[in-house]
Amino acid sequence: MAFHVEGLVAIVVFYLAILAVGIWAAWKTKNTGSEGDRSEAIIVGGRDIGLLVGGFTMTATWVGGGYINGTAEAVYVPDYGLAWAQAPIGYSLSLILGGLFFAKPMRSKGYVTMLDPFQQLYGKRMGGLLFIPALMGEMFWAAAIFSALGATISVIIDINVNISVIISALIATMYTLVGGLYSVAYTDVVQLFCIFLGLWISVPFAMSHPAVTDIGLTAVHQVYQAPWLGSINSLDIYTWLDNFFLLTLGGIPWQAYFQRVLSSSSATYAQVLSFLAAFGCLVMAIPAVLIGAIGASTAWNQTEYGVPDPKSKKEADMILPIVLQYLCPVYVSFFGLGAVSAAVMSSADSSILSASSMFARNIYQLSFRQNASDREIVWVMRITVLLFGASATAMALLASSVYGLWYLSSDLVYIIIFPQLLCVLFIKGTNTYGAIAGYLFGLVLRITGGEPYLYLQPLIYYPGWYQDDNNIYVQRFPFKTLAMLTSFFTNVVVSYLAKYLFESGTLPPKLDFLDAVVARYSREHMDKATLVKSDNIVLNELAPVNPRHSLTLSSTFTNKEAFNYVDSSPELSNTEDN
Repeated sequence: MAFHVEGLVAIVVFYLAILAVGIWAAWKTKNTGSEGDRSEAIIVGGRDIGLLVGGFTMTATWVGGGYINGTAEAVYVPDYGLAWAQAPIGYSLSLILGGLFFAKPMRSKGYVTMLDPFQQLYGKRMGGLLFIPALMGEMFWAAAIFSALGATISVIIDINVNISVIISALIATMYTLVGGLYSVAYTDVVQLFCIFLGLWISVPFAMSHPAVTDIGLTAVHQVYQAPWLGSINSLDIYTWLDNFFLLTLGGIPWQAYFQRVLSSSSATYAQVLSFLAAFGCLVMAIPAVLIGAIGASTAWNQTEYGVPDPKSKKEADMILPIVLQYLCPVYVSFFGLGAVSAAVMSSADSSILSASSMFARNIYQLSFRQNASDREIVWVMRITVLLFGASATAMALLASSVYGLWYLSSDLVYIIIFPQLLCVLFIKGTNTYGAIAGYLFGLVLRITGGEPYLYLQPLIYYPGWYQDDNNIYVQRFPFKTLAMLTSFFTNVVVSYLAKYLFESGTLPPKLDFLDAVVARYSREHMDKATLVKSDNIVLNELAPVNPRHSLTLSSTFTNKEAFNYVDSSPELSNTEDN
């Protein structure tokens, strides 16, 4: 295949335009945030993201390279089809559920990151533990979308995959580095427009290619392969449900999502943004579904691609760029390439910023340097943006299946963080002992269930298991959902058991080594008054609580508006040792 100079030029122009928008956004908002609040402004954008920009950036966060390429791949593969392309519905439902139940309580309490309520209730140790699966989720997600970009560029303009991925990662990292959430949000507007335009321009040309059979016919009849609508066998129904719940519920507890929620100007706006993004995800999935259907309806021996077809060459994960390259005119395929590049960077920048935000605030500041200056936190964020961007890029080169990495990225988030989030927001009385027990039980059940994508053999064989062609044991039983539910109920049961044992005197106070029950700071949300804005909640409705000594009122969880409002409160003028 010849090297396409035009395609390279188009990509360079597109990347420069995106970088220019990101730098412009950083310059436009460089003075946002009062003195000492620059780090918070970088993380949550000064909490003034409007509906238009907010809706675009939240949609673009989910509509990434993994979303587009993975959906097209699922529709194309004969053993799956549209019935197994669960991501569009799953992630749209996750945004709806997030808006209905999670956005308002998180935004109304003035949190800065998703991990804040965990460290507030369970302490800094538990926050550090929960950072691990959150970080792994972001890295798997970023690796999947960088992998999608490498596949696309290598197919269409035939340049080295490593170079294309590295350059793309550098661009995304650079504007995230200089502007934080502002740069990410404004570039997302441009990128989402490019995705929509680029893919929809490509679909009519690909559909009208002489080698493509009517997709309405191939949807229900076998022509070149099994119908692309797909089907769900009775043996696979539990696997389908397991994956569906993983995408739907596991799509909620992500820092990338809550970063948009917490940047909204109000709790109501945060809910509306979630609903707008849910609609946007469905709309943006339509061209990807059509491209997958076109790939399944093509006689590839009548194209320059030749034989065997992509699935026989084990290139099903690249079906979207293959359709753009071989079924569209050259100039149209470049538009499509720009669309996928936009999709990649719109999600990659979000993942990188999310990981660095959690590390700088919840690990560096709250766990190690409570008295760190705002300038110091900003520099920690900048350094970690570079480190996490480099890590995601390195992982992208090891990706074998875009859709596989995509599912895997939600596994630990779904099994460990989601049940913890339910407990910390909605179940009164849970404490650090229950959180740790739930974390460990969920992790053990997930690992012992095995993972085909990592060639990890199971230790527990659930009903319905089978051995695939690679001699890997695959579970049909919904063990991931079982692990999630086990983690949730373990948290609740152990928390109340520990509370009973200590409060009844069965166990002496000295055994409460985590200060989770006897110290009583965790029976209510620790020092709520310093976490909320005075215009979001009535402070006299809050029960009196004793704040922790290890977190000073002038830093970490403190919201200055609320602090000024309640400064004279006797409960807030005294502190206890953690």
